[in-house]
Amino acid sequence: MLMGDSGYTRLGVNVDHVATVRQARMVPSPDPVEAAVLAELGGADGIVVHLREDRRHIQDRDLAILRKTVKTNLNLEMASTQDMVKIALEIKPDTVTLVPERREELTTEGGLEVAMNLEYLKKACRLLQDADIRVSLFVDPDVDQIKASHRVGADVVELGPEGTKFKNSGAVLSLVHDAKPKSGERVVVVGYQFPYPKKTMRHTVV
Repeated sequence: MLMGDSGYTRLGVNVDHVATVRQARMVPSPDPVEAAVLAELGGADGIVVHLREDRRHIQDRDLAILRKTVKTNLNLEMASTQDMVKIALEIKPDTVTLVPERREELTTEGGLEVAMNLEYLKKACRLLQDADIRVSLFVDPDVDQIKASHRVGADVVELGPEGTKFKNSGAVLSLVHDAKPKSGERVVVVGYQFPYPKKTMRHTVV
């Protein structure tokens, strides 16, 4: 879920695990594309899919059809590899969320290490943004990672849980609430895009 410009909470529906059931059964259904259509008909503001490198659930076919059928906002979660960036540039989802990815994990665990990969992620962000794709970074709730996300030019940051604790959570909230951008300056806001309306809290619920 994401707080929208007008103050209401926007709902993005993730259909990955509809595909998980399909792949486990090795049959054509349930179909994540059909699930996405039903979600939009039911009032969803966006559809979220994670095209993993091992293709364990969402397949390239799903993504291609979703790009043609999703009428709201298509958010593609993916690793920040060259191959995945190339796919995103071909498909052109509305939003790309860059996430860390490990083959042994059941689902995304932890956030991107942005601070240690500034130049690489800055290049990835620029390539995607030049194609009119909004870029979100999935990061741990850590002040250094949020500031680094700002430096690489991300449009959005999405905070994920770091275990059961939010590292420096007080400082993170302070950063969100007390940022005072100068004219034309972009400021990272938790779970939302720039520019940042002062004293307005934005958040993502996973």
